[in-house]
Amino acid sequence: MSLKSRILGGLYGQALGDAWGMPAYFDFDQTWQAYGGWITQFLPGPDDHEVHAGLPAARITDDSEQAFSLARAYIEAGGVTLAATVQAIVAWYDRIGGDSSKYVGPSTRRGVQALKRGEDPYTTGRWGDTNGAAMRVSPVGLVCAGDPVAAVEAAYIACIPTHHTNVAVSGAAAVAAAVAVATREDATLDAVVAAGLLGAELGRQKGVRWLAASVTRRIEQAVSIARRAGDPRDRLRALYDEVGTSLAIADTVGAAFGVLVMAGGDPQQTAIYAANLSGDADTVGAIACAMAGAYKGIEAFNPAVLAALDADEIMASYDVRGLADGLFQLRTAR
Repeated sequence: MSLKSRILGGLYGQALGDAWGMPAYFDFDQTWQAYGGWITQFLPGPDDHEVHAGLPAARITDDSEQAFSLARAYIEAGGVTLAATVQAIVAWYDRIGGDSSKYVGPSTRRGVQALKRGEDPYTTGRWGDTNGAAMRVSPVGLVCAGDPVAAVEAAYIACIPTHHTNVAVSGAAAVAAAVAVATREDATLDAVVAAGLLGAELGRQKGVRWLAASVTRRIEQAVSIARRAGDPRDRLRALYDEVGTSLAIADTVGAAFGVLVMAGGDPQQTAIYAANLSGDADTVGAIACAMAGAYKGIEAFNPAVLAALDADEIMASYDVRGLADGLFQLRTAR
């Protein structure tokens, strides 16, 4: 399997988990009652969904849009830079009408509004502690393919404008490091998890000190639950109840590693588990499936799933295959 296959798999995994989890409700029982069991295909956003009502099936959300916007900006800049990060996030925010959009997370909104007031990017993210840093960071791991320490340093740069707390950096660094190791030819699932734990520990040494749960411990807790014997639904319920699927970055990142391990790294099964986990399911799915896609490569994806994603007008506007080529060139030029 080639590095380019893994990079493309990482990008399509991001979109897969995002779009598959989009119709899930925030409440575990509500999701299972509404769909009568497992969500096993792309579905539209239900009419009574608090955020995703009216979205068509296979529609990506802010998770992937921000990730792809960063990928495009880093390709144009020739690497991960603070200036490119600011440009990408502000441009995305303006494009969707961010001041009034329900698709902007609290830390990103606060950070971008401060940036637009002309404040120093090193201060605009000083309150950012939610999961936006982790949901969009997968391209950083792909740029740093094979090098988890470099991925941590680059993830920190990607966090600064909106999520400059040590817990947010820890969560983003965990994901970026895991994605970087997942692209290795000899990667194992245990090695991907270990890279996530390393990234979480290195990342929490950066940024503004913040009162929050440990990302490292959440990952360990989630992986322990994922490896239990028994019904997958019972393990998902335990992840929902014990780890959490809220906007808190430790919850989201921990849960993402949990569903990744439950699925054995298979991208589509990871998406199914993330969607049925409920809560912030599209974000958990985007993170988990980005790791799974980088681990398994584009060949692991059902062609019908890829076709459905490609048919989405928002997804098509990002030219994901072109982004993969650009990220591959960045990686090989390092």
